Amino acid sequence: MMMMMMMMMIIIINLKCTIIPLITGATGIVTRSLRKNLEALPGKHSIDSLQKTAILGTSHIIRKVLQCEA
Repeated sequence: MMMMMMMMMIIIINLKCTIIPLITGATGIVTRSLRKNLEALPGKHSIDSLQKTAILGTSHIIRKVLQCEA
């Protein structure tokens, strides 16, 4: 058990990560560097789908707030 924990610690210590900022505003506005940052991610990503998700999330929050009884 102790050996397993030591091996897990070694793996975690040697782990490297990169932080890639993907900033999308509540109304779908994106930063200038978004296209470059999306290319750094594996897989295929669309700016249109990110904007759509941001707008739908914002509208969901607004609907919930307006339906709230104060």
